[in-house]
Amino acid sequence: MQPIPVPTAFTSQTHTATRRYDLDWLRVFAILILLFYHTGMIYVSWGWHIQSQATSPLFEDIMRWLHRWRMPLLFFISGAGTFYALRRKTTGDYAKERFKRLFVPLVFGMFVIVPPQIYFEWLFRGRFSGSYVAFYPNVWSFEPYQDGGKGGAFSWHHLWFVLYLFLYSLLSIPVFRFLKSPAGQRLADRLERLITQPGGAMTLVGLIILSQLLLRPFFPNDTHALVNDWAYFVFNLLLFWFGYVLVSRPRFAQLLTDQRRIFLFGTLLCTLFLYGSRAYLNRHPELENQGVWTVPFHLNADCLTWFSVLTSVAYGFRYLNINRPILPYLTEAVYPFYILHQTALIVIGFYVLQSNRFGIYDGFALISLSALAVCATIYWFLIRPFNITRFLFGLK
Repeated sequence: MQPIPVPTAFTSQTHTATRRYDLDWLRVFAILILLFYHTGMIYVSWGWHIQSQATSPLFEDIMRWLHRWRMPLLFFISGAGTFYALRRKTTGDYAKERFKRLFVPLVFGMFVIVPPQIYFEWLFRGRFSGSYVAFYPNVWSFEPYQDGGKGGAFSWHHLWFVLYLFLYSLLSIPVFRFLKSPAGQRLADRLERLITQPGGAMTLVGLIILSQLLLRPFFPNDTHALVNDWAYFVFNLLLFWFGYVLVSRPRFAQLLTDQRRIFLFGTLLCTLFLYGSRAYLNRHPELENQGVWTVPFHLNADCLTWFSVLTSVAYGFRYLNINRPILPYLTEAVYPFYILHQTALIVIGFYVLQSNRFGIYDGFALISLSALAVCATIYWFLIRPFNITRFLFGLK
């Protein structure tokens, strides 16, 4: 996850590049929000690794929207970064780099970072009462973890994002080769004509909707388990591809920025439907069981995702394409921060909940800010200075 360059001049053969600071800022914001989102999971009724008995309807309302935006934006930005990486590298070099920067941290995380999450969940649920040393051999049984602390102790947990990104990077190489070919450039020409039209980029949501109509009947739930998650897998793969394509020509950034108010209007309409339909179903719960709202709700959710990503990228290019001295530090830190954050907040959250001294909102603040401080400390003193830890956490 390096700073992303932006082309400043375009011909069919060459680009001159500086950095896309706006995409760097958006990635930092999205991952920081992810920390607060996952802390909020402790205080909602949906079920998570550790949970407070007291829950917050306000958190649930906020997180329903964030769920549609945070990870899709990160996949879009990752696709954009792939475009610039493939300009500087051969596909072979790119694949090797993805192995080092994604697969190595994934394996390291599954054996070192994730097991404490499962240990404290087992303690929380009363499944285990011994020390971590006594627990750890369960990891090597390679029995898959199941939601609710069931099953074994082998899992990638929140590192599903790293796994999916690794697979997208490799599986997409033939697609990206095609996009560089004359036929691919003709496709880009047609895309340019499309997004020149007001709101034209919004119509790309049709590909997302089509993929979900075809796959959701067979894979209705987002499991992050890969083997039974193909609807969600394809959903984010399309966003990854959109990110690649929509930075491939400098004119695209300005076209999207000029239409930012259209994207914002679409996002607001979808948001109104999201909360309006939820409020109506809360008053008439019998309708939810009849499945009347299933199709329009999911169609609206897909539109909300794409329109909110477009809005973020368009406003980001307009207002965030600015360098600051702190940005290189933040840009490097966000990847190790992502790897560490969920373990930190589950460990801290376990002890906060066990103390029974904190309510929803002061407990949320304590867990969030403490996890933020712990991750920053570990990065600065244990990861950043040493080559071996930089390698294990995917840094150059």
